[in-house]
Amino acid sequence: MLIAAAVCPCPPLLVPEVAAGAAPELDGLRATCSEAVRALAAARPDCLIVVGPADRAGRGKHAQGAAGSFRGFGVELDVRLAAPTAEGTSGGGDAAGWGPSPELPPSPPTLPTSLAVGAWLLEHTGWDPAVPVEGLGVGEPLAAERCIEVGRELAGRAERVALLVMGDGTACRTLKAPGYLDERAAPFDAEVARALAAADTGALAALDEELAYELKAAGRAPMQVLAGAGEGARLKGELRYDEAPYGVGYFVASWLS
Repeated sequence: MLIAAAVCPCPPLLVPEVAAGAAPELDGLRATCSEAVRALAAARPDCLIVVGPADRAGRGKHAQGAAGSFRGFGVELDVRLAAPTAEGTSGGGDAAGWGPSPELPPSPPTLPTSLAVGAWLLEHTGWDPAVPVEGLGVGEPLAAERCIEVGRELAGRAERVALLVMGDGTACRTLKAPGYLDERAAPFDAEVARALAAADTGALAALDEELAYELKAAGRAPMQVLAGAGEGARLKGELRYDEAPYGVGYFVASWLS
């Protein structure tokens, strides 16, 4: 069952090398994301699943050690999804198929950008390599009902499952936002923030898919996966960050027992 979750935004700018001269502008957000991941680790999960939005090529399951890259953003930086230890195993048990993994040879990048940002965050937060990690890329068109079903399936993967949900709010909060200003964006993000603060799975499940698409809310589907995973878990929510730098809604939240 789900025993802990964290929600973090997934802009490539979260990675300082990508942000370059603008990196200090997001220092506070990076620190808050790290705190949320450390809270996940403190919950002592049997496994962690990183969930994020993905285009067609990046959808589906990504195994521990899968490669990602920020070279498409002009930075020679590669990451691995919680790469196995130098001794050749990742440690951990084999509950629900989460067994030790051999160290993987170099491979082409397969992680969608959202999961590459999650992999970077885990690496720089010092995630325990003894806790198995897997990624899941979720397509933006995935219907809410299916997102919730996927979340339920993930929660049943082990006795103590944790989720790191990577996803942004709307991209229409200001005139200079990627989607320009839309007066509906602020209320949409406010409802997401309220739901995350209250660990309200019903409210996340009820997010309007069409409206989310129009407002370019890339985190809608991953957050509805969280809604399915969190059903009946009775976790307590904490909203750690709720701002819209660059006109995009960014949230950091923790759901803990």
